[in-house]
Amino acid sequence: MLDVQSIDLSYGAAPTLKGISVAARPGRVTCVLGRNGVGKTSLLRAVVGREPITAGAIMWNGEDISRLRPDQRAARGIASVPQGREIFPLLTVKENLETGYANLPRSERYVPGEVFELFPVLKDMLARRGGDLSGGQQQQLAIGRALVTRPKLLVLDEPTEGIQPSIIKDIGRAITYLRGRGDMAIVLVEQYFEFARDLADDYCVMDRGEIVLSGTRDTMVEDDVRRWLTV
Repeated sequence: MLDVQSIDLSYGAAPTLKGISVAARPGRVTCVLGRNGVGKTSLLRAVVGREPITAGAIMWNGEDISRLRPDQRAARGIASVPQGREIFPLLTVKENLETGYANLPRSERYVPGEVFELFPVLKDMLARRGGDLSGGQQQQLAIGRALVTRPKLLVLDEPTEGIQPSIIKDIGRAITYLRGRGDMAIVLVEQYFEFARDLADDYCVMDRGEIVLSGTRDTMVEDDVRRWLTV
């Protein structure tokens, strides 16, 4: 469904991504691994349209979406859970979830029941402001908001960052469930190797804006991957 084809991205004169190619397929989790500052977030921002690429192409279901705005990509079924969560702190949990309605037809403007099945705490806190939630609860809210859009591609940028272990397990179970549905492709950026290893069907490791290692979970050599993650 998603084919990123040899893309370059620069911030001013500084090249950030160089010839990056990666793919994501329904029913599979593609993990992007690497140390801080190697370009992982820039890759995800390029996929969802928040940063323009300077070369290559981003293909979605056979369509070149490289020049589409973020809202146009969202309308095609691409949803993002950004690093830092970016929830609205003064809106309630219910209102935060409802911001996912923007690109939906009126008949689909409701929160799917699976959001509350995956993250029951959100149902208990619908009237609370987003800013009053813990970091882990905010992360669950950010994922729930993305799921409200009925995505066909879910892009998650370090969802375990700063999160307590019990909620990391909840997020892992949610990703496993969504993959098991078979109709959603998932791209997961992570530094937490064990979390990524347990979820990945496909993986790639980035360093200095390039992919230096890639393959499937079955062919992954842990020592090789960890070598690129060591500071």
